[in-house]
Amino acid sequence: MAAMTARGRTEVVMRKIETALLDGTWPAGARLPAERVLAQQYGVARNTVREATQRLVARGLLQSRRGAGVYVTDQLRAGIASPWGQLVADHPALRDDILEFRRVLEGATAYFAALRADANDRRRIRALLRELETAHANDDAAVEASTDAKLHEAIALASHNTMFLHLHTSVIGMLREHISINVAGMTTHDEQASELLLQQHRVVCDAICAHRPEEARTAMQTHIDYVRSHFERSGDAT
Repeated sequence: MAAMTARGRTEVVMRKIETALLDGTWPAGARLPAERVLAQQYGVARNTVREATQRLVARGLLQSRRGAGVYVTDQLRAGIASPWGQLVADHPALRDDILEFRRVLEGATAYFAALRADANDRRRIRALLRELETAHANDDAAVEASTDAKLHEAIALASHNTMFLHLHTSVIGMLREHISINVAGMTTHDEQASELLLQQHRVVCDAICAHRPEEARTAMQTHIDYVRSHFERSGDAT
């Protein structure tokens, strides 16, 4: 980068950091490596890294915490979250549209997660499955719902496909809220549904961790189909 202007070097470093945010290298809540490490990694001076991170802080993608470092915000994930819960409640047909969308997107992410998940991905998925099992055993519907949503996010992250991740991230607020609403609604008054959902997640996670992509996709689509049929049978329009 020696022949570049200072501004050009900063732009290049920004693009590299943005790529790491998009592809899940540094997920929301992660702490960025120290300036010195990034400067060495990108072959630039520390002040170039500092300028790049400051610009991303100004855009809301990073957060600088005094004495603690620079962290990734959830800005990419939170973009359209807030209105969706009420919209689903007010417009019952929207739930069907979302489930149809999820069947396509999450079936594909499960397929590619099974193909590409590395050791860290598999550890993350297994850890979240254990948390889900604990929440279920403790009959904690709220924790079970939020952990369910986190597990679906971890599977998307394990797909290692930038476009899938970007699409999933762009609508993650809606998906997270939709998953949480569905799970809470299904498990609060239906122990059988709660047990079936947990078993479905075990099948999905086992297929991903065993690198069986077709089985993973089928298991995920079966899971979404079950959620859809449950609400059709119950006549729940919320």
